[in-house]
Amino acid sequence: MKISYNWLKQFIKIDWEAEKTGELLTDLGLEVEGIEKVESIKGSLEGVVVGEVLTCEKHPNADKLSVTTVNVGGESPIQVVCGAPNVAAGQKVPVATVGTTLYDEKGEGFKIKKGKIRGEESHGMICAEDELGLGKGHDGIMVLAEDLVPGTPVAEVFNIEVDEVFEIGLTPNRADAMSHLGVARDLRAGLMQQGIQKELVTPSVSDFHVYERALKFDIHVKNFELAPKYAGVAIKDVKIGDSPEWLQNRLKAIGVKPINNVVDVTNYVLHELGQPLHAFDANKISGGKVVITTLEEGTKFTTLDGVERTLSEEDLMICDADENPLCIAGVFGGAESGVTENTTAIFLESAYFNPVSIRKTAKRHGLNTDASFRFERGIDPNGTKYALIRAALLIEEITGGKAVSDVDVVYPNKIEDFEVFMSYENVARIIGQRLPNDTIKNILASLEIKINSETEGGLGLVVPAYRVDVQREADIVEEILRVYGYNNIEFSHKLNTSIEPSKFDGVKTENTIAEQLRVQGFNETMANSLTKPSYVELSENLNPENNVEMLNPLSGDLAVMRQSLLFSGLESVSYNINRKNNDIKFYEFGKTYHKYNDKYEEKKHLTLFVSGNRDKEAWNAPKKITDFYYIKALVNGVLERLGHKNVKVTPTKNDVFSEGITFALGKMKLVDVGMVSPKILKEFGIKQEVFYADFDWDTILKISQNNKLKVTALPKYPLVKRDLALLLNKEVAFKDLYNAAFQSEKQLLKEVDLFDVYEGDKLPEGKKSYALSFVLQDENKTLEDKQIEKIMTKLQNSFEKQFDASLR
Repeated sequence: MKISYNWLKQFIKIDWEAEKTGELLTDLGLEVEGIEKVESIKGSLEGVVVGEVLTCEKHPNADKLSVTTVNVGGESPIQVVCGAPNVAAGQKVPVATVGTTLYDEKGEGFKIKKGKIRGEESHGMICAEDELGLGKGHDGIMVLAEDLVPGTPVAEVFNIEVDEVFEIGLTPNRADAMSHLGVARDLRAGLMQQGIQKELVTPSVSDFHVYERALKFDIHVKNFELAPKYAGVAIKDVKIGDSPEWLQNRLKAIGVKPINNVVDVTNYVLHELGQPLHAFDANKISGGKVVITTLEEGTKFTTLDGVERTLSEEDLMICDADENPLCIAGVFGGAESGVTENTTAIFLESAYFNPVSIRKTAKRHGLNTDASFRFERGIDPNGTKYALIRAALLIEEITGGKAVSDVDVVYPNKIEDFEVFMSYENVARIIGQRLPNDTIKNILASLEIKINSETEGGLGLVVPAYRVDVQREADIVEEILRVYGYNNIEFSHKLNTSIEPSKFDGVKTENTIAEQLRVQGFNETMANSLTKPSYVELSENLNPENNVEMLNPLSGDLAVMRQSLLFSGLESVSYNINRKNNDIKFYEFGKTYHKYNDKYEEKKHLTLFVSGNRDKEAWNAPKKITDFYYIKALVNGVLERLGHKNVKVTPTKNDVFSEGITFALGKMKLVDVGMVSPKILKEFGIKQEVFYADFDWDTILKISQNNKLKVTALPKYPLVKRDLALLLNKEVAFKDLYNAAFQSEKQLLKEVDLFDVYEGDKLPEGKKSYALSFVLQDENKTLEDKQIEKIMTKLQNSFEKQFDASLR
């Protein structure tokens, strides 16, 4: 949010430097993220002065040029060569002196230098309107008033305004501060805390009166729940045109583009007081009636941007007597009822709409306007009439119009202020320091929070309705603390702690594993829990019926809660690869969300993503490409750190992997790990292999909590490891080989692992190569070579018979 310092000073007279004011606003919770200098004309015409043309003669070497001598207030006149046809002796003109920088419409500058033009020296430039940014005229130089004194800065003549604009990172709860008045209120409270008393000056509206009751619109609200308060006034004889310079400068300073004098006034009051307004062309409202209602589902309506929108039956609309839609209430005006250059009379609207209704409508139509931004967060319901009269007076002043109806305000139920009881004891407990009662009362008074009753233990308070974020005692304490100043709270250098019996800590376990992964070169990612509904179609293990759907999704890409961390992780992998970061090591602790019938369930996971090289390239280290064996070792490392060594490894049933295995403890699955299917990678535009591990973190924490340290003797007899490289048909999966191996040898075979997969043009078509490792061990004796060879031959024969495999 942008706040003009010059504008702010209209509410509160302060002569502080902008930086100092910005520091105080930040201390008050209105964080100033930056301060920008803004000039109504870039460069502020610095170096441009009033000059008096003393002499003007034709250039001896050019027919269209003149040689002039100009008094610019210095000790002696300067010579300037000028090409304007209207230059003449005796004129007062704007002169850009040597060293001045002028800027064109694009903001590109050029510097005035001393030079020679056709042999005659020129020490400056006599300027036209467009060269100074004061207009578009270029037929000749500007001729200024005769009574101006040579040497006077032109910036003073044309009231060039220099402003400083605060960029405030406003939190969504502070709807009361979404205006210059709101920021001024907070600033006054902060100044009062420092002992500086400043009056809050608000624009007077006492001059408003109705010239004649010549144009009246009956206001009819059909649903006061959606529109608790609605006000309007009619103004005729308006002349649509450009706004005055001061108004345009105010809007431009905060990044709002001027449109016309009526629309500019509504924007001005919105940013001044925080009350959105809308002006209708009165001649386009039929039947002399304004109806606030909802329309049938599917009704078509064209908004100001020329887009035809399909309305919902829940969208609140402003309509005429025939219930023809004129405006989406609180969100966007209609193309047919807006103010144009032909408008001569307007109906000016000011209202308080239901925040939830406006938020739903804005999201439904993908609209985010200055008006909806404020309505959906909650505006001051008691400022509706004041803002309307303020805007009406400005429109009368600027357009020459006249109010021709009473200010009609419709609201059946008064919107009451909030009542809260605040305990002094709770203030001290929450802040951690006891503040004097008088200090607390003064802070509350500076925030316009009234004391309704007082006891020894606390205060009964009445909070203004515009403070929608202050409705509990804790909110009151937060208000006191931010105005008192977080930096003013004393703290002890002594740390007190109690010793508790050691117990399992899931957070500590998570941090331990995270630190282990970081040491191994991993970076943590945190993906959005909202994702595309279509992702579940990439895996048969996921069911669209289990999606947790959003009622009001921000977009189609964020319509459901994720059922898997895989797809959001692949988005991050793709994003990095597309930016030439091909070596990936990511981990994420996150949750998945599922709907089973009428019950909802969320599960915690740890996922790993590895792709590209294992380590960064270096001259003294060979390049190592990530493979399945590498991520399997990483998974083993995590499980061993958690005390799980004797886990069972089986082929995975998860179809997101082209090849993969599952680590389990008994019947409890702990981890799925493998190579992501090329079909899924293609959906994300990823052309390199990606290895993925998915830990069921809830299960792991559950079994880790009761995991006891067991000491067992090392095997007396050594294990034996043998490898086979097999040439197989592509349709053969690792799980088929795994099962066949244990069927062939059930006693001595302990482990079967897949450590390499190769598919390439060096193999016959339709073939692939698997490298398998087999671990053999006899617990009663040492295995002999003949026995080992017999087992390996049996395994080889089984693979040849069942899968047509051959040794590679």
